[in-house]
Amino acid sequence: MILDRIVPRVLAVRRLPGADPALLTAYGADPSRHAALGLVTVDQDDPTYVALDEATKHAAVDVVFAKSFYAGSAHASGALSGEILGVIAGADMADVDAGLAALIRCLEHDACFYAANEKGTITVFPHVIASLGRYLSAQAGLNVGEAMAYLVAPPMEHTIGLDAALKAASVRAARIFTPPTETNFAAAWLSGDLNACQAAAVAYAAAVVEVGRQAWDLG
Repeated sequence: MILDRIVPRVLAVRRLPGADPALLTAYGADPSRHAALGLVTVDQDDPTYVALDEATKHAAVDVVFAKSFYAGSAHASGALSGEILGVIAGADMADVDAGLAALIRCLEHDACFYAANEKGTITVFPHVIASLGRYLSAQAGLNVGEAMAYLVAPPMEHTIGLDAALKAASVRAARIFTPPTETNFAAAWLSGDLNACQAAAVAYAAAVVEVGRQAWDLG
C-alpha cells in the first residue's frame, strides 16, 4: 500500500479554437501570437504542473495560466473543478491538441502522488523531471533541459523530508514553498544532475513515510 501510485483524474478537457482576444489577454495569452486555448481541470495539482511543462516539450504551446484551488480537490467548487485549472495557448488548434495529448499522457503514465501510509491519508509527490521544459524551467529559474526534483508533502512531513533530501545528495534549492500552499501542503524544487535529483527524491519519500509511521520524536 505504501508508495502505491495515486493516478490523477482528468476531470474536464475543453478546446477553444478561436478564443476571444479579451479572454486570451485575461488568462495571460498574447492575442498577437495565440488564437487557440486548451483547458484542463485535474484532481491533483502538482502532477498537472509537471504535465503542463511536458506539453511545452512536445508542441508549440505556452502555459498561460495554471493555478491551484484553495484547500484542494476535497473542497472543490464543483464536480469538474478539481484542484487546478491549467490553460495552454497556441497559434492554432493543431498545436494545442498536441500539447493536450502530451499533458494527458504525462498524467496517465508518469506524474502522480503516492500513498505515504497504509491508509493513504498521507500523500507524497517525490517526482524527478529528467529534462525541464519551457514552463517549469522559467518558474524555477533554471535552464531548459536541466533535471529537477519536484517534492511535495503535507507541512510537517515536507519539512523533515526536505531536510533529508538536501542532505542526501549534491542538490540545491531552486525554490522552497513554505506552508501553507493553496492546498495546505508544502513544496520544493531542487536542482542538480539527474542522479542527485533522484537520490534526493528517494530520501524525501523515505522521510515522509517515516514521519507517517512515527509522528512524535521527543528524543
